[in-house]
Amino acid sequence: MKRILFVCLGNICRSPLAEGVVKAYGDKNNISDLIYCDSAGTAGYHVGAPPDHRSIQIASNHGIELIHRGRKLSKADFTNFDYIIAMDRTNYEDILTLANSSEEKSKLLEFRAFDPEGPGDVPDPYYGSLADFEMVYQLCERNAAPLIKFILNEPI
Repeated sequence: MKRILFVCLGNICRSPLAEGVVKAYGDKNNISDLIYCDSAGTAGYHVGAPPDHRSIQIASNHGIELIHRGRKLSKADFTNFDYIIAMDRTNYEDILTLANSSEEKSKLLEFRAFDPEGPGDVPDPYYGSLADFEMVYQLCERNAAPLIKFILNEPI
């Protein structure tokens, strides 16, 4: 089983949405036994909090239930996960500073690295509208398959 951790800043918007979308992808494609997903934040602003109500609403609109409580990324995550997926370049750089070895650094990827429409950040929708959360959902949906195919060593 491949263990995947999605990481954004506060762990209430983007990373729980990515976690939910990838879990749903696993369920839909009968590979849930091959992947385990969780999410965390580089900051501890929302430790113990549920996902933002707009993330929950958008996920629900697409048939996904977000069951998560915010947590902060820890050093143990480099041991407990095979892949640590940053939602944007700033988070990538913050996570990189916590890695102590080349092995730990090799676990770190940017979520949109395999995006068929090109790499980039998953923008933080926190100060935006519901439409911004829908855009994040669409980015997660579009990137789920290429990411999982890469992780499972399948042709993208």
